[in-house]
Amino acid sequence: VTWVPTNEDHEPWLIQPGDVTISVRGGDNVSRQINDLLPPGSPVHRLVLVEVYTPSGNWSSYPPHKHDVHIEDEAGHLIEADLEEVYFYKIDKPEGYAYQRVYTDDNSPLHQAGQPIDALVRAEHNTAVLVPEGYHPVVSAPGYTTYYLNVLAGSAQSLANQDDPRYTWVKENYQGVDERLPLY
Repeated sequence: VTWVPTNEDHEPWLIQPGDVTISVRGGDNVSRQINDLLPPGSPVHRLVLVEVYTPSGNWSSYPPHKHDVHIEDEAGHLIEADLEEVYFYKIDKPEGYAYQRVYTDDNSPLHQAGQPIDALVRAEHNTAVLVPEGYHPVVSAPGYTTYYLNVLAGSAQSLANQDDPRYTWVKENYQGVDERLPLY
């Protein structure tokens, strides 16, 4: 069950497996499976839910991206939403783990307030990682499939984000997607 404050009322409903869109994103060892539970455009307000399956040794949320400032272009199109995010992890074997780095750049609100973030977290089974802002890539340890539920809420029901410009070149070199995907 997920909840976020809103000024709109919506009736609760059960999300059935047939309601979920499944896709594979990224390429090479940055491939992962995305299950859109509450994608942008769902009949809720300011909430997005996504399941991510990352195979053994692969990266996800990569290139690192952020969504910590609400930015629109001159025409009013959303470029980046201001979203807080929670990652809730499940690992397919009890001793398994993933690593998640959370870091801010000079333009992030926390960094400008004198509270920059640069943390590397070992995410184990049934743990949560809070991402108040900043970039937040994940890598799944070799031999373990990493699952996480993303809960995002903030200024818009959107996944509008901006990649860390130092790593965007990675997208240009994908040769294909990981053949292990989709996993489920």
